[in-house]
Amino acid sequence: MSLSVKGKLVKILPAETGISRSGNSWKKQGFVVETQEQFQRKICFSLFNDKVSMLNGVSEGEKVEVSFDIESREFNGKWFHNINAWKIARIMKNGADEIPPFTDNDIPPEITQEQPDDLPF
Repeated sequence: MSLSVKGKLVKILPAETGISRSGNSWKKQGFVVETQEQFQRKICFSLFNDKVSMLNGVSEGEKVEVSFDIESREFNGKWFHNINAWKIARIMKNGADEIPPFTDNDIPPEITQEQPDDLPF
């Protein structure tokens, strides 16, 4: 399952490192995005190992689109969830997602008798 959400990056959490049971080192970093919906939500995403570098060059306050997967696992009868980001894209201020301002040029010209009406009805 792959999903995406757009919002403002509000917090970059400190990176965590460790050694797994098998002796491999791991790195994890979280970040929080606040959605711009009617009822704003804050979502904490996780990045693991080489994906942590996706946060380089992105700062708090920027608008981003995050693609992610949801993963659940059971441990000792309890379920734990991760929201794993796999892509972070900046949303530019002049991007296609924003509605351009209305101008007088947006109003179509009136049809007059000099211009034939080509509608079939």
